[in-house]
Amino acid sequence: MKSPKEININDKLLTITKQIVNLDPSGDQLPLQIMEILVNDEEIQHIQDYANTVSIVRLGFNDHGPVHMRTVCRNSLKMLKILHEAGIQTSLEKEQTGTFLDSVSAVIIASFMHDFGMTLGRQDHELYSGIIAFEIINRILNKVLPEEKDLKRKVVIRSLALEGIIGHMGTRRIHSIEAGIILIADGCDMTKGRARIPMELNRTPSVGDIHKYSANSIEKVQIIPGQEKPVRIEVNMSADVGFFQIEEVLLQKINCSPAKSLVELYAGVDGAELKKYL
Repeated sequence: MKSPKEININDKLLTITKQIVNLDPSGDQLPLQIMEILVNDEEIQHIQDYANTVSIVRLGFNDHGPVHMRTVCRNSLKMLKILHEAGIQTSLEKEQTGTFLDSVSAVIIASFMHDFGMTLGRQDHELYSGIIAFEIINRILNKVLPEEKDLKRKVVIRSLALEGIIGHMGTRRIHSIEAGIILIADGCDMTKGRARIPMELNRTPSVGDIHKYSANSIEKVQIIPGQEKPVRIEVNMSADVGFFQIEEVLLQKINCSPAKSLVELYAGVDGAELKKYL
């Protein structure tokens, strides 16, 4: 059973995917076909739901479930759309190994599956996510690209998606702009709604609480066209404790992302001038 929040974000994902597909003159509908499968796939839904149970109930962490993975997807698509409209090529385009829409397809898949490994636990969950996702990626790509002539395209999209999944923690070196975008998009999902449930479930002070309280002060994260660089990320917070989330989570992910040079970052407490980080 999908929550109202999931249904709402599914609609937004389908809308932005259609907008991106319409930017490309090829008429290729692959990203939209993949998105329609992902938002309706029962196995994916069960994996995301259980990942959230393990994260919140068993481990006391924040949201790592269907809303988070969809939010990361939406963040990633916003950045891809901005970069494309600014004339910035993805890694597949630069290397002439795939199209812009192939890049979009891989990013959608990776975003939806990057935290599958939380069904097992936190440690090395990005690696377990790749293991769990592998056969599901194959199943989806075989459905949307059934012809033998599509084999190379499937290999490229699958490989890029797995790079995005395994690289989303910033602990392993990644090289593509696409994987770098997922890394940043993951860091951008830090508004107070993501920290609300674990704070309500457990009010006993413990190690790591600074992350909960810091995230709970983040009011809004905007991903918009930049002034000095193509993508601008603006973070508005209600209290200074939110700067911990910026400096210890988001900034760390941006700094090890291959897309770092394409992003400018500003943050500040409501009513105060935004501080420039990048």
